[in-house]
Amino acid sequence: MSSPSTSTDAFHKRVTTAGILIATGIVFGDIGTSPLYTLNAVFHGRVITADVALGSLSAIFWTLTFQTTLKYVIITLQADNKGEGGIFSLYALIRRFSGKWLLLPAMAGGAFLMADGIITPPISVASAVEGLQELYPHMKTEGLVIGILVVLFLFQQFGTEKIGKVFGPVMVLWFTFIGVLGAMALKDSPGILRALNPWYAYEMLRQAPGGFWLLGSIFLCTTGAEALYSDMGHTGRNNIRVSWVYIKTTLILSYAGQTAWLLQHQGQTVGIISPFYHIVPSAIFVPTVVIATLATIIASQALISGCFTLINEAIRLDIWPRHRVLFPSNIKGQIYIPFANWMLMAGSLFMVLYFRESTRMEAAYGLSITLTMLMSTVLINFYLTSKKVNFLIVTLVTGVFLVIELSFLTANFRKIKDGGWITLLIGTGLIMVMFIWNRGKAMKRSLISLVKIDDYTDLLRRLSADTNIPKYSTNLAYLTASGSPRKVEKTAIDSILSRFPKRADIYWFLHVNVVDEPYALSYSTDCLCPNDVYFVTFNFGFRIEPRLDYYFAEVIKDLVKSGEVNLAGREERHYQQSKTGDFRFLLMEPFLSFENDLPFGKRFIMRSYFNLRYISVKESVNFGLDRSNVTIENYPIVVSPAVHPPIVRDK
Repeated sequence: MSSPSTSTDAFHKRVTTAGILIATGIVFGDIGTSPLYTLNAVFHGRVITADVALGSLSAIFWTLTFQTTLKYVIITLQADNKGEGGIFSLYALIRRFSGKWLLLPAMAGGAFLMADGIITPPISVASAVEGLQELYPHMKTEGLVIGILVVLFLFQQFGTEKIGKVFGPVMVLWFTFIGVLGAMALKDSPGILRALNPWYAYEMLRQAPGGFWLLGSIFLCTTGAEALYSDMGHTGRNNIRVSWVYIKTTLILSYAGQTAWLLQHQGQTVGIISPFYHIVPSAIFVPTVVIATLATIIASQALISGCFTLINEAIRLDIWPRHRVLFPSNIKGQIYIPFANWMLMAGSLFMVLYFRESTRMEAAYGLSITLTMLMSTVLINFYLTSKKVNFLIVTLVTGVFLVIELSFLTANFRKIKDGGWITLLIGTGLIMVMFIWNRGKAMKRSLISLVKIDDYTDLLRRLSADTNIPKYSTNLAYLTASGSPRKVEKTAIDSILSRFPKRADIYWFLHVNVVDEPYALSYSTDCLCPNDVYFVTFNFGFRIEPRLDYYFAEVIKDLVKSGEVNLAGREERHYQQSKTGDFRFLLMEPFLSFENDLPFGKRFIMRSYFNLRYISVKESVNFGLDRSNVTIENYPIVVSPAVHPPIVRDK
């Protein structure tokens, strides 16, 4: 049984100082650094006016209230799938209550969130580092930004628990600092808080020149909300909710303080330096740049760890190639995926080299995450329905979110020509990867049939005893995806009996379960034919390195010691030092046969699927198998058999 410390329910319910600290360090980094660039994006190339300044503050407040607080902190965080958050976990919760078509918005939402995770680190770090240009106007910051990002991605392998303990105190300091800084700028103009009235936002949208299109920039204030949900498994639901009360207060104070500065400089332009830096006293300007840079490094962490969760969930749903998933801590939600880490790093460095400046990155930022939020709203609608929430409430909530997000999406369309096309292109490419992998794997799975082992046990027993056939191995093991000890893949049986029969003393079929307890390690056996055919089920905790060859050898030793397996009759036992004899894993790998006559669509999917297999982890690596004990056998996949013309013998 799970101990209380590892229980999912207990993990999400408890509120601790350490949990709040980790949540502050991991979850809120992205949304917490948005004051560095949101108002700068609003007034980029625009003369400062009172109606736009007050309207922007009002729109920011209500965006944080509806999108972040209501949608994510209150509603969406409730939808956890065995402790995990993220759009794929949300889909997994509702797929049994709705049609398969919901996989499409789930894939789109996940893909665009990953695309946003590529641009979040460079824009966050660049927006802070560029504050140095106030002191050194001609300074080029790209090299410094690249160096910081490389260190950040290298640090991921140590796990989010360790990162959170380091980053948490820094972020508490950051939020307190921006709140105090905003309050100081606001002290002579407390009346600015009247802009929290939604009327000011409405007036800006209605009367200001191009007012509606400003929503594309205002949306940047809530870009970390989706990552907040994805990171729920790292920190716990209630720790996030408690932290948000303080964090939202400091964010509003920061935006209000910047608005006070804007109102004092009506008729001017903001320039290169963000309004955030304009309210910083000159005496602490350099320390502010330092802490802002640290905060933006942490902001990147929210999306990076969120992307790890997304890809892990996508692997479980069979919509992404399998990669190694490592668990640096005893909390299951805290994971590290090397492939995803280096992929995100490569994309982030490309963004820095392409855009050079944060003001140019802002043009590409936000569009993809708007699409993610829109897709999550579609799924939330079905989640609330599955929970039997009143139909009118579901319709009202969904309608409000759809109106807000469609407005943001429309405004963000203006960013496509200025760089938004890059994140759209990346997101579309990721959707294609998911779609191809899902369809290709489904087509392959439909062609793999399971057969009853009982139909073959007598034949296997006779083959094992037939000394006229050279022995292939003492113990011959096949990995099987079948959870039933009475069924295995026909390809495994064909491997033994077809072509040249593989004689072994004992045939083993091994099935691996990964369970929720971190250090669970057990096995069970089913004897299908004494001393000839066995089915073994391994139960590995998620933190156990699945070194299957080692544990399999231990299982054989246990069974020999207990007398359940007798290997005394082996001819070669007098020459081997091991009482259990040798053992060999035979892994079955498919390939697309030339004997296929596929239409263009299916041919494209299947060929692309098999090409994607090159970037996925091999089964021998995934299960920690020693290559000296592994033989790989390929078998053909025939989807649509080709029809050949008859061959005629020449006369």
